[in-house]
Amino acid sequence: MLDALLPIVLFVFATSITPGPNNLMIMSSGLNFGVSRSMPHFLGICIGYPAMIIAIGLGLGALFNQFPLLHEIIRWVGIAYLLYLAWVIAATREVGSAEGKKPFTFLQAVAFQWVNPKGWIMAVGALAAFTTPDGTMLVEAGRIALTFILIGGPCIVVWLMFGVGLKQLLKDPRHLRIFNITMGLLLAASVVTMIH
Repeated sequence: MLDALLPIVLFVFATSITPGPNNLMIMSSGLNFGVSRSMPHFLGICIGYPAMIIAIGLGLGALFNQFPLLHEIIRWVGIAYLLYLAWVIAATREVGSAEGKKPFTFLQAVAFQWVNPKGWIMAVGALAAFTTPDGTMLVEAGRIALTFILIGGPCIVVWLMFGVGLKQLLKDPRHLRIFNITMGLLLAASVVTMIH
């Protein structure tokens, strides 16, 4: 069992600790709103993403295979939304002013998982790599989802705390502006690589 679990753990760690839309947005939330106001956003990622993995494993993947246009629509909505969020982050001029002074809610963060292109790539990749044709999909998808909670959650905390820690360094409005523009550009770049 450990032999089967270790590759999943490594995959989840590698995909959860690297920059992507969720991590860049939670870091920006930590910077602009602090830990307590970012908790609904954090929990929405930690619960919403594993729920998406289970849902895909239990049949949405088949639905998208049957109706590829539906997947394309979700993908392009996600790309457009991420580019909008990149602009909002880049345009933030003072700590706490992002998104009209309101961090993501729990439900917004859960819903965001469904339009996050990197999230889709990670979920489909994990399900393809770590499930078996003769296995029980609910059990195997559940194991992957649980690993994302146990390993991915702490990785997201790292990004949240990094954002909180930057608050002291970015008291100078010029530094904050450079940081937010950089984060906005990185978020936009993470989306551009998904357009093909």
